Amino acid sequence: MRKYFLTLIFLAQLSFLAYSQEEIVIGEKHNIYSEVLNEERTYWVSLPESYSNNASDYKTYPVLILLDGNIHFNFIAGMVQYHSADRNRSLKIPEMIVVGIQNVDRRRDFTPDKIITVRENNTGGGDRFLSFLEKELIPEIDKKYRTEPYRILYGHSLGGLLATHAYLKENTLFNSFLAIDPSFGTWDAQTMDQKLESISPQTFQRYIYFATANWGKQNLTNRDRHVRFYESLNRLYEGTLRARLDYFENESHASVPPIAFLQGITTIYEGYGISFREIKTIDQLNGHFQGISDRLGYKVNPPETLVNQVGYAFIRSNDENEKMKGLDFFLLNTQNFPGSFNAFDSLGEAYEAVEDTTNAILGYKRSLELNPENEHAKSRILILQEEN
Repeated sequence: MRKYFLTLIFLAQLSFLAYSQEEIVIGEKHNIYSEVLNEERTYWVSLPESYSNNASDYKTYPVLILLDGNIHFNFIAGMVQYHSADRNRSLKIPEMIVVGIQNVDRRRDFTPDKIITVRENNTGGGDRFLSFLEKELIPEIDKKYRTEPYRILYGHSLGGLLATHAYLKENTLFNSFLAIDPSFGTWDAQTMDQKLESISPQTFQRYIYFATANWGKQNLTNRDRHVRFYESLNRLYEGTLRARLDYFENESHASVPPIAFLQGITTIYEGYGISFREIKTIDQLNGHFQGISDRLGYKVNPPETLVNQVGYAFIRSNDENEKMKGLDFFLLNTQNFPGSFNAFDSLGEAYEAVEDTTNAILGYKRSLELNPENEHAKSRILILQEEN
């Protein structure tokens, strides 16, 4: 299989005669032959900032799959990186693997139903395309990369129509959906009601975000169909619907994707970006992320960085009781991330703060087992052993 690098090249003039070249890699390009579609397909992959860090090789990541990847990949990959990387301190969403699928025939691939027209057309291949995603592409992504079994499908326009169709299916590998101004032009009231009549209980265990743009004079038709569908879901489900619909009055069909994506992805992970200053107890922290897990239907652990920030805030206190509270946060990190050398290194510091030298050394030793290059752990072990 051929593998390429997508790069942006910047030439910096060093002198009148000499130039240097720097590559900024935003993703990788891959090809896969689809038996389902009987054709070769191209997809691009953007990996999280921490993915290639050897110290983070214990991490696994949710997967975001983009329809119309040739249009949306660049800006979405950048937004995901910005709002998830530790160094930016935004941390509104977890790091994730972004996969953008390049188009071949979007009218064929993104329409769930055959559209009857005077001239013959090839619409109605939506289920075949979803089969390609679930039976061929996702297994390949899972094999190549360290993935979590949590997948988000993003689609705009006809892609949003297909994302909504996938959401309604009884069985799907996708857990959440971003339907950005979906093209519901073929879903009149009768068609929509037929689809809703056969909805399965599994559908309501998933999360879907709808974005509606301003279509001007056509606005009522388009927006009303989105609202009608959303309100029908609310009526059919007795509990709290895992869904949201936003209307972007100042955005058109073409301009809405970047703004709606950020709104949608942070809505799915609402609460993930809680500040460490808001955390007062470990029960509060666990309860907060249990609520996120319940909404999404899969276990979402408190981010390692967040828990570390909370723990250090406590152990730097002059109050011994506060220091003991901090120790519990560091212990939590080692339980949630047993492959993290940094979690055990921080645990060693926490035990030092409460003057438990024996366990401090054990924490540092475990950190060294996970990362033999951890010079901080080496030095602390030597110092503590000499002192005792």
